[in-house]
Amino acid sequence: MTTQPPPAGTPTPRRGDSSDDFGVYDDAKTYYTAEGRHANNRAGPRTRTYSQNSILKQMERLGLKEPYRRGSHDESTIPHSRRFLIQVEPTLQSLQSQEDTDGNMQITIEDNGPKVLTLRTAASNGHNRFDIRGTYMLSNLLQELSLAKEYGRKQIILDEARLNENPVNRLSRMIKDHFWEGLTRRIDASSIEIAARDPKDWTDDPRPRIYIPRGAPEQFEYYTKLAEEKPDIRLDVQYLPEIITPEVMRDMNSKPGLLAVDMEEVVDPKTGQTTLKGRPFVVPGGRFNELYGWDSYMESLGLLVNDKVDLAKSMVLNFCFCIKHYGKILNATRSYYLCRSQPPFLTDMALRVYDKIKHEPGALEFLRTAILAAIKEYHSVWMAEPRLDPVTGLSRYRPEGLGVPPETEAGHFVHILEPYVEKHGMTFDEFVHAYNSGEIKEPALDEYFLHDRAVRESGHDTTYRFEGVCANLATIDLNSLLFKYETDIARTIRNVFGDKLVIPAEYCVGSLVPGQVETSAIWDRRSKRRKLAIDKYLWNEKEGMYFDYDTAKRQQCTYESATTFWALWAGVSSPKQAAAMVTKALPKFEAFGGLLSGTEESRGEIGLERPNRQWDYPYGWAPQQMLAWTGLYRYSFTEEAERLAYKWLFMITKAFVDFNGVVVEKYDVTRPIDPHRVDAEYGNQGLDFKGVAREGFGWVNASYIYGLQIVNAHMRRALGTLTPYETFVKALEDNRNKALAELV
Repeated sequence: MTTQPPPAGTPTPRRGDSSDDFGVYDDAKTYYTAEGRHANNRAGPRTRTYSQNSILKQMERLGLKEPYRRGSHDESTIPHSRRFLIQVEPTLQSLQSQEDTDGNMQITIEDNGPKVLTLRTAASNGHNRFDIRGTYMLSNLLQELSLAKEYGRKQIILDEARLNENPVNRLSRMIKDHFWEGLTRRIDASSIEIAARDPKDWTDDPRPRIYIPRGAPEQFEYYTKLAEEKPDIRLDVQYLPEIITPEVMRDMNSKPGLLAVDMEEVVDPKTGQTTLKGRPFVVPGGRFNELYGWDSYMESLGLLVNDKVDLAKSMVLNFCFCIKHYGKILNATRSYYLCRSQPPFLTDMALRVYDKIKHEPGALEFLRTAILAAIKEYHSVWMAEPRLDPVTGLSRYRPEGLGVPPETEAGHFVHILEPYVEKHGMTFDEFVHAYNSGEIKEPALDEYFLHDRAVRESGHDTTYRFEGVCANLATIDLNSLLFKYETDIARTIRNVFGDKLVIPAEYCVGSLVPGQVETSAIWDRRSKRRKLAIDKYLWNEKEGMYFDYDTAKRQQCTYESATTFWALWAGVSSPKQAAAMVTKALPKFEAFGGLLSGTEESRGEIGLERPNRQWDYPYGWAPQQMLAWTGLYRYSFTEEAERLAYKWLFMITKAFVDFNGVVVEKYDVTRPIDPHRVDAEYGNQGLDFKGVAREGFGWVNASYIYGLQIVNAHMRRALGTLTPYETFVKALEDNRNKALAELV
């Protein structure tokens, strides 16, 4: 049973509207730590009419109970002003025992309790009672009580408006006030004991370890001092080798560690001395503590809408630090990712931040640093061996590395390695060690892991699109992103830096020399060359979409991927190509909840021997949605962008309402009832919270906030009442027809 939330147009009480001068929708910390809010000062002795009092006296004499009175009839004429006087622990226990019938500390449409709980009203000093009904209100009550308990409250006065809040407003508020905070990390003394401890450290002596680049001696000093002051945490502080090769990285795998990110100088308020403080960043999900690559860009789209500009800016500066010291934006900041990058989004991210801060001091220098870092990354990572294909001039995900990827347990590859274990007559561990160290050569296995590493660098791990072939593919996604780098850099040099950008020594790679002046013309030529190559090798006129190109077989692939729409986001497509994609390709990918990652036909049959892969049909992911919406808008396909955004937002909102506020990593966009249930190799992240969701998932949070900027006001209101897209469209048509009929 789902409670229908109030319409989005319902007035929401703000500060001053409540019976006390408190904000009804304050964040949990403010709401539950304000003492005055939870003291029931206004409730005096209840007065009754003479007739009521005399009836009560007669009832007392006869030993009868007072009749049950619903407070809803006489509490207030303002619909949102009702407040409840609640004893936290007893109410929480009775709510759970009655309504959480499957015992998972969540109240969902799958629980089969009575879906009604009686609370006492604050205005009557707990005398009158009122029923809370339906999954949505009861699950919100569970969330609010869980938060109240966390903040140490025994008794609360709870606004009803927090229980029947418009779900679009509630989820937006949770993301802005709670989820971002729950996902924010900084690496310094405050967190190093936890952050430097690696859950993927499979060695015999797992301990917190951090690697510091040679160019940051102040950080080495900082962490060494910290390790001396806190010997109990056993922090191992090491300088990173100056030159990183696959062999060096392999040898570091016996001592995996966190990689340092950017820090800033601050004055310690306690000591008055200058010290270092980590620049904050947002992680993808609650279990992570390291900085990730393309997740960070996607998250920044939501952060900027939520006015968390400093956090997005800080993430750009962390990326610049990584490029400066590690040569690339890393898959993530752990030692075993040193040879692996992720889809590059730095220029767009930096320009979006700059647009918000351009009138602030230091903004120009911020942008200069980011563009110089992007130029260095462009030349040293994407336009160099082994990622560049010299024949087509296009780039591939093709990271270096040796042996079995160390961040996975060797057992993850049992089915691949077992035949080789038998062939060499070794134990499993003996073979893995011998293969990793190069004592045993197996070219076919080398080829397998080359492609496996490439899949991980692509961010699309895993998919049948890339299986056994990824490192050979010039993909439409990567080459669209590099086209965007080229056009962004050209435009920025021309419009912001007077068509003249000097390259300092620390950013020189390849043929660049210190003091060299970059102009927009060369970057314009690069983007034109790439567009010609994309049109030649990746565009398919007959199908009206882009495909990956196999640089080994010298032929176009046939897997239909939603990354075809990245070309719209980057501006690669001509208007004619964009129109063809909307006409021919879009219908293949559009599903109940938005865009599919790939088509069912491309995925092929699945079964016990060929299981689901999470980046294939029937799953949809936030990055694919956001890039497609933005791309469609860019080419003036506004209606299509709004429709896709509505479907994605509706699916998320419906799951949020029906399943105790859940927000997960990915969704099955073909399932109307429980799209958060995913039957793929990594399951789904964001499901296993108790009572109240703390973080959601980074890029889904962002897609929700960003998507609300895409849909129009009518759509936002309809989302608040959980109106499916088809119903919404039909209502619009009916209204239009009615208006036309009145004109006749």
